[in-house]
Amino acid sequence: MSIAEGASNEPTLRQTLTAAEWDFLTAAVDTLIPADELTPSASQCGVVTFIDRQLAGAWGAGARLYRSGPFETGKPEQGYQLPHTPREFFAAGIAACNEWVRQGRGRDFAELGPKDREAALQELDAGKATLAGFNGKQFFEALLQITMEGFFSDPIYGGNRDKIGWKLVGYPGLPADYSALIEEYRNRRYLIEPRSIGDFS
Repeated sequence: MSIAEGASNEPTLRQTLTAAEWDFLTAAVDTLIPADELTPSASQCGVVTFIDRQLAGAWGAGARLYRSGPFETGKPEQGYQLPHTPREFFAAGIAACNEWVRQGRGRDFAELGPKDREAALQELDAGKATLAGFNGKQFFEALLQITMEGFFSDPIYGGNRDKIGWKLVGYPGLPADYSALIEEYRNRRYLIEPRSIGDFS
């Protein structure tokens, strides 16, 4: 394990990502969710830490995935149909994406400027990127999905630092029994400081 610099300038213990993977994901998630007047960027909100922890755990190891084959191309509604664990999938996807970007733009994805990063992700999303032995659109969709999960997850998992994602959408967090307040707040916004799992432990 090594230390990666967290967005809040606090050291973050990197559990499984290599330095190159960390840099790629930081650049990618910050392109998907850049800092603006409403929130810090995705990496500043801990999204890369969230991804790192997910890939280092049971989910990243494919603990509940069927992986004995045969692996044939499935329809989107059939879900994950690959021989890779999620950890292997992201490692291979990042490597293939960096190689594709180097061929077309002469440098790794993390070294591109904001406009070029955005253009590269748009090509991946549109299925126009030719990644060696890898489906670029499928990789983009997985990247987008885990970025959103990290941005809106309970902060105990490493993302959604300071509950920024929850505050953005007005989600009150863990307490889920609001029935007694329905009449009091009818036709009015229900404002409350969000509470996470960590607030109850």
